[in-house]
Amino acid sequence: MKRKEEQYPSVADIRIHDNQQLSIFIPMSQEEDRNNRLILVNRTNQEEVNIPLKIRGVNNNIWLLYGMLDYSQWSNILLDGKYWDLYIQNSKGTQRVNASNNSIEYARINNNGVTFHPYITKKGNVSFKHSEVELFAGVNKVEFRNDEILRLEGLIEKIDLNKVHEKYLTITDVSNGEHRFPIEIIERPNQQLDNFQAQVELNEEYTELLPNSLKFSLGVELTGEDTVLIKESPRLKYHGMANFEDTYRFNNGDTKLKLTIKPTKKKRYLSVKILEDNPLKETAEKLELKVVKMRRGKRALKLYKRIFNIASLLPKKKNLVVFESFHGKQYSDSPRAVYEYMKVNELEYQLIWSADRRYYSELKSKGLPVVRRFSVKWLMVMTRAKYWVTNTRLPTWIPKPKGTKYLQTWHGTPLKRLAVDMEEVHMPGTNTFKYKSNFIKETAKWDYLVAPNQYSSEIFERAFLFNGKMIESGYPRNDYLIQEDNQETIDSLKKSLNIPSDKKVILYAPTWRDNQFYQKGKYKFDLSLNLDRMKEELGEDYVVVLRMHYLIAENFDLGPYEGFVYDLSKHEDIRDLYLISDLLITDYSSVFFDYANLRRPIIFYVYDLDEYRDSLRGFYLDLETEAPGPLTKSTSEVIQSIKEFENKNYRLGNEFEEFYNRFCSWEDGGSSRRVVEQVFKK
Repeated sequence: MKRKEEQYPSVADIRIHDNQQLSIFIPMSQEEDRNNRLILVNRTNQEEVNIPLKIRGVNNNIWLLYGMLDYSQWSNILLDGKYWDLYIQNSKGTQRVNASNNSIEYARINNNGVTFHPYITKKGNVSFKHSEVELFAGVNKVEFRNDEILRLEGLIEKIDLNKVHEKYLTITDVSNGEHRFPIEIIERPNQQLDNFQAQVELNEEYTELLPNSLKFSLGVELTGEDTVLIKESPRLKYHGMANFEDTYRFNNGDTKLKLTIKPTKKKRYLSVKILEDNPLKETAEKLELKVVKMRRGKRALKLYKRIFNIASLLPKKKNLVVFESFHGKQYSDSPRAVYEYMKVNELEYQLIWSADRRYYSELKSKGLPVVRRFSVKWLMVMTRAKYWVTNTRLPTWIPKPKGTKYLQTWHGTPLKRLAVDMEEVHMPGTNTFKYKSNFIKETAKWDYLVAPNQYSSEIFERAFLFNGKMIESGYPRNDYLIQEDNQETIDSLKKSLNIPSDKKVILYAPTWRDNQFYQKGKYKFDLSLNLDRMKEELGEDYVVVLRMHYLIAENFDLGPYEGFVYDLSKHEDIRDLYLISDLLITDYSSVFFDYANLRRPIIFYVYDLDEYRDSLRGFYLDLETEAPGPLTKSTSEVIQSIKEFENKNYRLGNEFEEFYNRFCSWEDGGSSRRVVEQVFKK
């Protein structure tokens, strides 16, 4: 079916009935053809769902047409596509439908954790999509008062206020990170949505570093019998007047400031910017921003790739080694261990670290030789280096130059199925076929791959289709655990991290869920441990250290747990947290394989074990019979297990010894030496 992309009638309203029926209302002139129908078209395979239109009422010269979609009736078909575009069809043809009201985006249908809801495309057309939006909210009024308080009003989906433990506005900016402020929810009886209000004293919070660009979202914490459920909205959109924009001027001490409030051009996100009231400086910053956009544009990237390919033909510097850990975000893991071994032993190599631009200053401040990732200098370093050392995949577009040796250390003994062994992939921005194809293209570039144990060696070879040299050495990163497991190092680390020396330390290090995400590379996580219960039962003797996976995007408000819970997710290397902790709580993260080297208790908090094992990844091990510690599914069971370990004076059983012998026997503090000898000392 040929469809025109010009705009036609506008959707005036979309409503949900009984959570499964969706009504779409379209006003139309009586002069127009009334023989209409709406069509939802699957953007991937062009499959169609027809929605007949009926006349709801007549007002002057306007028909009010409406169509009813019963989601439960069509769910099997609709779930086949993530994106569905809305068209209208009559005797004149088939055309897209646009939106006259941004509030249509509040409508949603829930289906077993998946949300089907409308959204407005960049062109202003109405489409629908399946996603995992947890909380629907939007802003319809923003003002900046003379007392320098920013006041927001808007709409939020109905929530059982009796279960709300906390409700807050989250403001994010590049300079200051995230901050939370309380909100008030005002119930609207017999309405689909409630109102919310919030106010922020910007002069105190957000004028220290300029310019500031603020983004907004809402969140609520709902309490159950033994759980705390966190629901957060996407970035707030503005649903008020189409041309809304305001500018305010105020003083912060001797500095004159300008504050602008307006929706972004394409997606109408609420944007508040604070900058110095200096026209010349503002013009210069706008020009700089345009240059940055050009540098990050498609044309610039295409040119960069071409130059990389050409530069790859240049002769290699035989002593040049480039290191990278977790996409240039950390100085950590096995690449760090190999680097430090080579540096301490004064091997005659030039060692350079690749750093993400956001972490460049942090790595440079450590005295490391650093090059900014994807800069011109980085391009010349990568293309001429004789050796690459990294622990994660590089972008698929990067070719390995002829003559370069690629050492892949990887980043964990696998519990979850990897690459080719995965039956289905649930990650954003890819599908199963694409994910596996890209993985195989990457592993074909690897010359060396480090295995921490025989179990991993066999899995890596099969799951990665690896044909290079397997270095069966143990993980270099774990040399530190063997060499520094002493009280002097532990006391020193606790002091540097501001952890009480007289308390035992519980390390909680969970992994990410493939199907719970905000966007590609940013995964959501609900902190299911009840910290109130933990503090009540264990607070006298213990503190809790949180270490979230680097892909998890959450920032938890730990204000109520000050002195008991410490979020060290951004600490550069988890190895320090292993050493200071007396026991580990994890779920499906490979951290427990490394932690077992310390012979300390491990508790598995696996409240969603069945779903994770059977629906998302699948496991290589049977956790229920082979885990080196108890499996728990509630906070109460976690607390009970901790107390049982205390009563046994932390004694570990035969099951742990069998696990240790299988997975840790290669790691004796000399893994880095063995890797360097096989790759660099031939």
